[in-house]
Order: sequence, then C-alpha cells, then structure tokens
Amino acid sequence: MDVVPAAAAVVDRLRAAGCVFAEDEAALLLAAAADADDLAALVGRRVAGEPLEQLLGWAAFDGLRIALAPGVFVPRVRSEFLAERAAAAARPGSLVLDLCCGSGALGAAVAARMPGIELHAADLDPAAVACARGNLPGATVHEGDLFDALPTTLRGRIDVLVSNVPYVPTSALALMPPEARDHEPRLALDGGHDGLVVARRVLAAAPAWLAPGGTVLFETSEAQVPAALAAVSAAGLAATADTDDERGATVVSGRR
Repeated sequence: MDVVPAAAAVVDRLRAAGCVFAEDEAALLLAAAADADDLAALVGRRVAGEPLEQLLGWAAFDGLRIALAPGVFVPRVRSEFLAERAAAAARPGSLVLDLCCGSGALGAAVAARMPGIELHAADLDPAAVACARGNLPGATVHEGDLFDALPTTLRGRIDVLVSNVPYVPTSALALMPPEARDHEPRLALDGGHDGLVVARRVLAAAPAWLAPGGTVLFETSEAQVPAALAAVSAAGLAATADTDDERGATVVSGRR
C-alpha cells in the first residue's frame, strides 16, 4: 500500500464527513489497517459514523490504552477528572468499586494512579463486562444491575465508590452525536427525565455499602450540580462538587 497517497485520500474522506481531527484519525486508521481493503473498510465505517475507538479496538484514557469492543461505551477524556478525584480519595489497601464500569476505564485509571487497592467493578451490559475483565486483570468484575451484581461480603466495606452513571436526560439523547447515539448502548447514556435517575438509585443504596468515611463520586453536567448535590445530601452524605474547566468536567461526591 502506497502510504502517502492513501493517507491524503483518507484525510480528505474523513474531513468531508465532518471529522474535526481528520489527520490524526487517518494516521490511526492507517496504522490499524492490515491492507488496502481493510483500510477502505475501516474508513467507510468511520465515515458512516462508527466511533473511531470502537474501530481501532481501543481508547486512550488517562495515559492507558483501554480495549474496546463494538457497542461498548467509549470513555471520554473529561472522565479522567473523575478518575483523578477517585484516586485522590483512595489509599493503598482501599476497597474501590467501579460501578457502571463499562470497559473498566475508570477502575484501570484509579488502580494505575493508586497501586495496592482492592478493585471490584460491575456493569449490567455483558459486552462491557467482557471488556472490563480484559482491562482489569487484577480485579473482580461482576455482572448485574448496580448493587444487585455485588456479593454481600462487600456491604459496608467500600472505601471509594466511583460511578460514571448515565446522566444525559432522555429528551436530550436525540441531540447527541450519531456516533454515540447510534453505536453506544442506551443504558450507558440515558439518565432518565432529568439525567439523575440512575445517580439517585446509586446514592439511595450507597450508604449501606460504603465503609465509615467512604466516598461515592460520579460525573454530572454543570447544570445538574444543584440537583445532584441535593440528591447526595438526601442520602445522608456530605456533598461536594468539583470542576475542571479545561476538560469541561464536573464531579459530585458524597462522604459517609
């Protein structure tokens, strides 16, 4: 395959399809393609709207390469702030739970930032659980609906509960980019009427699962902060919110 003309043609096709980082994406697709036919297929799927990370089979997250499969939620750069805050709440020996774990990106990042933790993860989606088990070889990954997935032996012992709950209001799903709306599971996106329905379910049960002094952390939009803080307080937890303007990230936390 003649790489230079191929690269130029790929960039042109990606740019015409509206890819903002066409040059960067073209380089990654060229590196991933086995041959010219494979490249053509990958570019065609990207132009049709499939997420780049699902095509490559991995996503860059907090300095790590997180393996992905088609249909699995793609970790966002802004969620690196959630990983940072969760790692800051942990210590060596802490029991950390990555709930609604998806590919396990958050758990992997927290473990990399804070070695020596005991890591568990859980998700309802079997495809996501399979990815997480590959990305978290030293952890125990459970399949099921929120806390129903967990063994009762974890009850009252979790020091850090980090959860990238879905927080897009149902009415806003249609406004999401097609690559998310059409290629990621709705259960990883849909946060209910105000975007906080799943977060409230987590918060309602969290106090019984947290260790004394334990912390639950989750991501929201900036507009959701007042309602999210109220939900944390209603669960009997000490509520705080932190923002990272550079990444456009907001993390709400509650401490038992």
